Amino acid sequence: MKFLPLIWSGIWRKPVRTILTLVQVIVAFALFGVLQGMKTGVDQVIADARADVLYVAPAASGGAPLPRAHIERLRSIPGVKTVAFADALFATYQKPTQPVYVMALESSDVWLTLFPEVLHIDPMNLKALRETRTGALITADMVKQYGWRMGDRIPLTSPTLQRNGSGAWFFDIVGTFTPREIGDDSGGYILANYAYLDEARVLNAGTVRNFYAIAADPKQAAMVAEAIDNAFANSPSETRTTSFRENSQQAMQSIGDLDFAIRSIVSAVLVALLFSVATMMMQTTRERTPELAVLKTLGFSHRAVFLLLVGEAVATCVIGAVIGLGLAMVAFPYAGKFVPGISMPMTVIEIGVMGAVLVALLSTAVPAFRASKLEIVDALAGR
Repeated sequence: MKFLPLIWSGIWRKPVRTILTLVQVIVAFALFGVLQGMKTGVDQVIADARADVLYVAPAASGGAPLPRAHIERLRSIPGVKTVAFADALFATYQKPTQPVYVMALESSDVWLTLFPEVLHIDPMNLKALRETRTGALITADMVKQYGWRMGDRIPLTSPTLQRNGSGAWFFDIVGTFTPREIGDDSGGYILANYAYLDEARVLNAGTVRNFYAIAADPKQAAMVAEAIDNAFANSPSETRTTSFRENSQQAMQSIGDLDFAIRSIVSAVLVALLFSVATMMMQTTRERTPELAVLKTLGFSHRAVFLLLVGEAVATCVIGAVIGLGLAMVAFPYAGKFVPGISMPMTVIEIGVMGAVLVALLSTAVPAFRASKLEIVDALAGR
């Protein structure tokens, strides 16, 4: 603690140089925080995705929907614990630029517990939805976006035509729900009754877009998925079954090799910072050779001089890193929109601070060691 005034004085010996160095450290660790936060957050999202929830969809992407009657056969497959289904209606509100996705659910309490990490519905709201044929549950974001309220009757326009030839669908708001699925945090969808959609539409009656099958044993989920696909192989409605975790992995892979890109950028930034700080410390040490000689004359040991210089570098890097990581936490919600559903783990902050200490130690070790070995006579003589 007694060296702190000396360390602080040494840091601000050249204020302009110190400020420029701090700016470099702040920018480097702000970038590190955002990019490493995205990488760690993505890894955490994939790890948290449930492996036992199986998404059963048509084998061909964009192919014909699946018959609703498949549900009984799915329930009979060994290893399947629960099965639910949902369909969809793509529509717009008042303008083509106001898309609204309608997720039509079957009338079942299974949605209360099926996968709460995807969406949360209060039992009273689910009951109200089932009791109102044209009922709909909306999100808090939609209340803000469109000004909808309980009891409102909202008109939506869809290319899916009703039996009367109209593309106008009307829904009565009876409650709210909370979306939690990755990529659906914008609040751009509502929940409605499958029965209303299926009975009113002119095409694809008695079909569903996908099923959700829950494997009794998460460790056997891959085998259950294979059994489901085998059960419908060579039929008019073949299926492709994947787990939520597998879907998350594929979604992340679709945006490219995120890990490689982030590692490359972060490594380049930290290496550049390392050389920058090392150059600054070597220049500072050369300029302060007479001062260091005086400190040794006053009784400072080799070890004390070494720690003094290292302390200056560590303090500069840690202060800059803390500010940079703080900025990264502020900016992360905006950067996180490119990979929805992620958040910055606190481990990134801890790694960042430790990284700052490591950069400081590596950059200042050689010049500080050389300075600590200075002979007083040679240093004062400028040799």
